[in-house]
Amino acid sequence: MSLVLDSSVTLAWLYSDEATPAVLSLFEQVIWEGAFVPSLWIFEVANSLTMAVRQKRITASDRNDSLADLASLPIEADREAEGRAWRETAQLADRHNLSIYDAAYLQLALRRRLALATLDSELSRAAKADGVLVLGI
Repeated sequence: MSLVLDSSVTLAWLYSDEATPAVLSLFEQVIWEGAFVPSLWIFEVANSLTMAVRQKRITASDRNDSLADLASLPIEADREAEGRAWRETAQLADRHNLSIYDAAYLQLALRRRLALATLDSELSRAAKADGVLVLGI
């Protein structure tokens, strides 16, 4: 696995009007080398797509196709992150003023010693402060 992938990059890839050359390049890397995500990523992405259906940005069929596309990629949910949520992840959230959700991505990148693919500026700032290579911004 090549990197930790967050939901902001994932959603930018799925929404054609948000896909940048950098995002498309990251997903080429994911297709060939895979990625790790905390298990919450699955719910974040599915929820965002469901909200987009409700807002009529995409159709339910688009959402289902997008989820099927993601399921076919070599993206591995890291279950170890769940056991670290109340200690290491909470400490990262406090230190960097992040949500627990964002801190979960950072904790995973730190633990696996992988780059973090994100478009979130606060998460990017925190990752860089902890010496994590940030991709996407």
